[in-house]
Amino acid sequence: MSGAAMKARFQGKVVVVTGAAQGILRGVALAIAAEGGRVMLVDRAEFVHEVAAEAQDGRGIGFVADLETYQGAQAAVSEAITRFGRIDVLINGVGGAIRMRPFAEFEPSQIDDEIRRSLMPTLYSSHAVLPHMLRQGAGTIVNVSSNATRGIRRVPYSAAKGGINAVTTALAMEYGERGIRVVATAPGGTQAPPRRVPRNAEGDNARELSWMQEAIQQVIGSTFFKRYATLEEQIAPILFLASDDASYITGAVLPVAGGDNG
Repeated sequence: MSGAAMKARFQGKVVVVTGAAQGILRGVALAIAAEGGRVMLVDRAEFVHEVAAEAQDGRGIGFVADLETYQGAQAAVSEAITRFGRIDVLINGVGGAIRMRPFAEFEPSQIDDEIRRSLMPTLYSSHAVLPHMLRQGAGTIVNVSSNATRGIRRVPYSAAKGGINAVTTALAMEYGERGIRVVATAPGGTQAPPRRVPRNAEGDNARELSWMQEAIQQVIGSTFFKRYATLEEQIAPILFLASDDASYITGAVLPVAGGDNG
C-alpha cells in the first residue's frame, strides 16, 4: 500500500479516543487526525483541549469526562454524536496501574481502585457507544489491554486487563453479525514522556519505588528484545486495527510486547 493511501485510512471517519491527553493514546488521536479522521479526544485532564488543538487541520476536539463513571462515558458518547452525527470507531485507552506492589500488600480499597481505573472505562464506554453503532449497522471498538496479564507487582491491574481481553472476545462474538468489530492490542512496557498527571496521586514511597523497579526488570527481561517499545511501535498497531485494513479481524487481542505475549 502506498504512503499516500496510508495517510487516508481515516478519511471520512469519526473516531473517539479515550485517555487521549497523554502517552500512547495522545499519539493515536493525533495520527488519526493526520490521516483524515475527525477525532474527539476524551480525558479527565483539562489539558486534553491543548492536545486536541494540535490535531491537523482542526480535526480534533477535546472533551473532559471521568470515564470511571457511566455518566462520564455516556456524556462523551452523546457529545460525539451531537457534534458529528455518528461514531465509526471507539478506541478505549483509559487505564494504567496506580500502584505496583506484591499482591499481599494491596489494601482492599486499592484493589477496587485498580479495577475501576483499568476495566470499568472500557466497559462503560463500549456499552454507551453500542446503541449508536447498532443503528448504523457498523462500527469498530479497539481496546488497549496489556501483556501485564503475565507480570508481577500489579495483580489487580493484571486482572483488569484480563477482563478487557474477555470483553474483546465476547463482545466481538455477540455483535459480529451486526457489523461491529471488536479488537485489542496488548502493549508491553513502553518508553513515554513523563506523565503530566501521575498514575498515583499519593506518590510512591521507597518500598513502592523498589517494587516498581522489580516490575520494570521483569517486563524488560521477558521481552525477546530486552528493551521497552517506543510510542510509535505501540501507535501503529492500534491504527491498523482501527482502520479498514483490518476489516476481517475481530475478537483478536494482538500482543505488542517484543515477544512476551502475556
